[in-house]
Amino acid sequence: MSEEHNHTVTPRNTEEKEKMLKRLKRIEGQVRGIQKMIEEDRYCVDILIQISAIESALKQVGFSVTERHMNHCVADAIRKGEGEASIDELMKVLRQFGK
Repeated sequence: MSEEHNHTVTPRNTEEKEKMLKRLKRIEGQVRGIQKMIEEDRYCVDILIQISAIESALKQVGFSVTERHMNHCVADAIRKGEGEASIDELMKVLRQFGK
């Protein structure tokens, strides 16, 4: 599914974690709602509207993670003289968002 990296990580504070987990749990609930809508043979357009809402919510989570990564990990790599590799890595991942 994905590859993990052994980079030094700046731990997220409790507030950041709670906010992110709350968003993800809300998204999880929306996905379950779509499952139920399909089981109940609900109107396709209503299902599509919910799918769109989930995609939007996931994008917001992605933007939040990206912003944090740039402000901590990429900035730290630049200070260490490793900025080019860090930026290349981030750009590779961001291109996947456009697929």
